[in-house]
Amino acid sequence: MSSAASKRLGFWISFLPPFGWMTVFYLVPLGALLMYAFMRHEYVHVIREFTWENFRQAFTNIGYRNTLIRTLWIANLVTLIDTLLALPVAYFLAFRAGRWKQPLMILVLLPLWSSYLVRVFAWRIILGYNGILNGVLVHTGLLHEPSTLFLYNKFSVVLTLCYIWLPFMILPLTTAFERLPVKLLEASADLGATPFRTLRRVTIPLIMPGLLAGGLSVFSLTMGDYITPSLIGGAGDILIGNLVASEFGVAANWPLGSAFAGVVLVLLFALMAGLSRKGVLENL
Repeated sequence: MSSAASKRLGFWISFLPPFGWMTVFYLVPLGALLMYAFMRHEYVHVIREFTWENFRQAFTNIGYRNTLIRTLWIANLVTLIDTLLALPVAYFLAFRAGRWKQPLMILVLLPLWSSYLVRVFAWRIILGYNGILNGVLVHTGLLHEPSTLFLYNKFSVVLTLCYIWLPFMILPLTTAFERLPVKLLEASADLGATPFRTLRRVTIPLIMPGLLAGGLSVFSLTMGDYITPSLIGGAGDILIGNLVASEFGVAANWPLGSAFAGVVLVLLFALMAGLSRKGVLENL
């Protein structure tokens, strides 16, 4: 066998298994999901007739449209807050942690090793009427009695989502800072640039792929979340993921649920396609 033939054979041997796995377990289910979005639903039956009705409902129904807008708003807010929190943490881990870097990285990753539900219920314990936060505020005299303001609202949803997805912002930012050429920062200082100008003109542009990668992860994970709003949020704080779960589970309206999921997928794929030109996917 020639060298070229051996290389081709090696390529197909290494390519076909992951491609087959992706096709069977991701592309085929995804294709089936999107096909249901163009079918009709009558009572508990799915009518296999092509229609745009499900997407029309998703955008014209005021309740569904408000839920989509609320989801986008919360996803953007969580991404912004996590960015502001992760920037100093990632900078410290990359440049100042020294021999403490490994233990601190373990602390950052530690929440990811516990159950998602455990982390959500932990915040219910902290924010609840008889929770830790109310106990501290009453004990210190800041409150005369426990308050119900900390739980079952947008505040508790955003706070919990920020905590849960924060590691996904810290990790790519830390990697981006570690790749940052320190000599460029020193050269900027030598040329008389202030720390703020160095940050704006040198540091931020160079870490932008890592910043966008972390933002994409946090944004997409928030867009698809439905457990946190169900357990922590109020009746008016549901996200688009809750609508998908409700239509597939309670209402048994698979076409409409698929349409909601399709809207989110198209939005995220468009976002990924736009950011991929900036090297974001290499930093995920």
